[in-house]
Amino acid sequence: MSIRTEREKTRSPLIGAENLAAYGDLPRPAPHTGAELTALIGLLAQQKPRIESVGVGHSRDAASRIAAEAFTAAWQAGGGKVLAVVDWPETAASWLRPARRLTAGLPDAWVVAAAPLGFVQLSRRLRHSTDWDPARTVVFASLQDSRLPALAGPDTLHGLRGATADGGTWDVRHRWVTCYPRVGPVP
Repeated sequence: MSIRTEREKTRSPLIGAENLAAYGDLPRPAPHTGAELTALIGLLAQQKPRIESVGVGHSRDAASRIAAEAFTAAWQAGGGKVLAVVDWPETAASWLRPARRLTAGLPDAWVVAAAPLGFVQLSRRLRHSTDWDPARTVVFASLQDSRLPALAGPDTLHGLRGATADGGTWDVRHRWVTCYPRVGPVP
C-alpha cells in the first residue's frame, strides 16, 4: 500500500467550518408522522433480499429520538430485529465510534432519524471507515433536503431513500434528490 493510500485511509472526513457556511442553516428535525413511519417501513419491505435486521441511528434531539423509538417499536412488533440503537451529538471531534457501533453486527439495513448536519458528518465517516451502504439505508423526512448530497460529498449518499411527512418517498441519485408522491390512502 502506498504512503498516499495509507494517509487517505486515516484522514478525517470531517467537513470544515468554511464549507458548512456555504450551505446556510439546515433545518431542525420536526416530529415524525404516522404516514411517514408507514412509508419508511414500506421502503424496507420492498427491499430485496428481505430485510430482517436493522441498525437504528438517531441524533440526540427529541424529535429524532422519538422517531427512532417509534420505528424500533413498530419494527420489533412486526417480528424484525434491531441489532443496535446508536445516537450521536450534532457536533463531534470524531464520528468513528458511532459509525462503528451502527455497522456492528452487519445489519441487513439501517434506519436513521437525524438532524441534517450530524447525519452528513456521520455518513462521511461511515463511507470512509465502514462497509455502510446508503442504498441499504432508509431515513425519516428530517433528512429530505436537497443540500444533503452536495454537503456530504460526491456519491456519499447515492442510493439513500427516505419517507416524507405525508407518506411519500424520496431518494438520492448522485447529487439529486427526487420526491415521489404517496400512493394509496393515508394510513
